[in-house]
Amino acid sequence: MNALKKTIMIIAGEASGDSHGARLVESIKKKDRHIQFIGLGGDQMQQAGVTLYVHLNDLSVVGITEVFAQRGGIFSGLRTAKNMLRNLRPDLLVLIDFPDFNMIVARTAKNLRIPILYYISPQLWAWRSGRIKKIKRYVNHMAVILPFEADFYRKHQVPVTYVGHPLLEHSALPVSANKASDETIIGLLPGSREGEINNLLPAMALAADYLAKTYDAIKFLIPRAPTIKYEHIQSIIDTLPLKNSPNICIVDTHARVVDQQSDLVIVASGTATLEAALTETPMIIIYKISPVSYQLGKMLINVPHIGLANLVAGQRVVPELIQDDATPENIYETACELLNNPLIMNKIRRKLKFIRQRLGGPGASDRTADIALRLLRN
Repeated sequence: MNALKKTIMIIAGEASGDSHGARLVESIKKKDRHIQFIGLGGDQMQQAGVTLYVHLNDLSVVGITEVFAQRGGIFSGLRTAKNMLRNLRPDLLVLIDFPDFNMIVARTAKNLRIPILYYISPQLWAWRSGRIKKIKRYVNHMAVILPFEADFYRKHQVPVTYVGHPLLEHSALPVSANKASDETIIGLLPGSREGEINNLLPAMALAADYLAKTYDAIKFLIPRAPTIKYEHIQSIIDTLPLKNSPNICIVDTHARVVDQQSDLVIVASGTATLEAALTETPMIIIYKISPVSYQLGKMLINVPHIGLANLVAGQRVVPELIQDDATPENIYETACELLNNPLIMNKIRRKLKFIRQRLGGPGASDRTADIALRLLRN
């Protein structure tokens, strides 16, 4: 590190956060090329110029009880992050989502008088809203990406800016078009973390097996996240009792490309549902975690929908199959209901267009970069 240069420390614990963090770093560099970056993140942040001290593969987990299975990596990451703050004394800390980890780091930074910008809010409006007290105590500014989040923070007197959604910054966000081919293409998007894939892919693949028996010309695409090995996905598929030899292809492309190619996607709840919405691709949202995590979460969640696409729309635009409802049989039956009814599919596409409009236009990274530079200079 060059002691004469300003330093920004940035933390992203998941693949989507790594992508958003990389674009933020690039935006800051365009505005001030003298800033250096350190942090915890993934390959994209590293390629953007961040010196990584911990890779996100050692941090990423889903669910309350699942944290314990990977507690060694998480605790080690926390120690590293705290030591970076104490020894390297960055001029600004940028936190991206990943709240349970990042709020612990934020407390250390606050004690060291290091300013904090939180980009991509924890979903306090959905569950564990009591965490707003910590946000208010530790964080200097929130840069939020969903239109209703700014009102939530203003209500609690937290400095906030609605910057728009970073998904709208991609150079190509094509809208799904009617394909000339008679082949039906279904996207299977089980997530970007091993825990998600272990929980969701078996049900998706078994549903694909049922669909392959029902529809002659049907193909399934699984986009492989860079955080997941091809062999891991294939090994899950190989262990399943698939009787109808479904045409399942693992592709090394981004989920949004699969969205654009697909007639329907079966997708893990989260950011991926917004990516599908932006291409106006009909979807079935599914999610499943450990029974203990689910029961604990149910007591804390206070929103009517779990899928971000439905939350932004303010209504149930696409079906959700959660926990015990996320069975191969239910996924299959729901997919058939949609595929066999073009009127319903077109109605879903029209409502997904509304979601795209609600998220505004591109520029989230540039607007967040301006906030970061202002905090840095102050």
